[in-house]
Amino acid sequence: MILSNLQRIPLSDGVFFNSVQDSRFKTVMIEVDLILPLSAETASENALLAFTLSRSCKAYPTYRSLCKKLSSLYGAELSTSLSKSGDRQILSITLTGLDDRYALDGESIASQLSELLCQVLFEPNVTDGQFSAAEVEQEKRQLLDLIDSEYNEKRVYAIGQTVRAMCADEVFGVKRYGTAEGVKAQTPQSLYEAWKRVLKTAAAEIVYVGDSRPDGAVSVFRQAFSQLSREPLGVSTEVRLKADKVRRVSEELDVSQAKLVMGFRGGRALPDEKVTASRLMAAVLGGTATSKLFCNVREKQSLCYYCAARYDIHKGIMLIDSGVEAENIEKLEAGIQKEIADMQNGVISDFELEATKMAVINAFRSTRDTVRGIGAWTISRILDGDLCTVEEMAAKINAVTKDEVVEAARLLSLDTVYVLKNK
Repeated sequence: MILSNLQRIPLSDGVFFNSVQDSRFKTVMIEVDLILPLSAETASENALLAFTLSRSCKAYPTYRSLCKKLSSLYGAELSTSLSKSGDRQILSITLTGLDDRYALDGESIASQLSELLCQVLFEPNVTDGQFSAAEVEQEKRQLLDLIDSEYNEKRVYAIGQTVRAMCADEVFGVKRYGTAEGVKAQTPQSLYEAWKRVLKTAAAEIVYVGDSRPDGAVSVFRQAFSQLSREPLGVSTEVRLKADKVRRVSEELDVSQAKLVMGFRGGRALPDEKVTASRLMAAVLGGTATSKLFCNVREKQSLCYYCAARYDIHKGIMLIDSGVEAENIEKLEAGIQKEIADMQNGVISDFELEATKMAVINAFRSTRDTVRGIGAWTISRILDGDLCTVEEMAAKINAVTKDEVVEAARLLSLDTVYVLKNK
């Protein structure tokens, strides 16, 4: 069971080392998650910094030399990702490689991976107070391409625009990458200043998953963080429990399929323990192949191409997004509202509830199948403030009653309706 053997060790102010030993895999994963307040002023530079750091370091000052080093460590892989959790921006730098028990001559790959990760993070390729201009420009282009790809993927774009409108005066409205304009404004000097700020103010969660003992990795990271002056910033997420009015936003672009996204205030968020019922309510409504929106609105009424609901337990909002023919938008919105009203009136069958519970629990259990899945579960539990195992979470899901799902549905209040249509 994930986290049943979790070891959580404080290394420095706001820095924790989390290790989960598992003998089923041939690989070890070491990830550093830097957790910062989400801000329109810093989101873009933080994002660009994360990708620039993973390109080279002082010991391996070119992308080619860094790749060569990774190859020498039995083909280790270095990756970077960014995510948003409530009003937090999370910069993740991850190394995966061969577990020590499969290495030749008793070589400790985990320790070497930890050392390399610390070199990438704490000893970047910096000269005279600035990153390599060529590398910064290269990462700028790639990050801008990534931002453009979200614009080109209209489902992702529509959801982003809904959140932006819904949370226009809230931090949560800022995207995980910031903006294209913010990325373009960064310089090698500004990224150096951002690097110093991040190392000083970010909370850090180090996640280690593998069969090998983590002692060597713990020693490497403890030594690295001991050299820093730390002033980690706390982050709290603003939660608005109820919508004060309904915003309607319409946009026209060259699209072949219209999009309808509805944003609801859910009435509760973490640390409220009842948020589990709200999460399950959204899954009953539109989170599985047996959900009301899938079976009734999509299959029986044929009002849309897809229709899904998801509940953000940190922010306390539920989003329903769908792809639809333009002439069916009003019918679809009415159909969605009817399904919600039915839930609020207790129209939930035993089959709908039990099938949804099974689907949600199976999704949780599938995280145990890979080292990255275990790592993702671990950091999600830390961010949620609940270090429970998968089976303990399954028990919480199974304990939710129909009445509690109905209660959660009754807390919903429509905040924003976003429509994207062809010009």
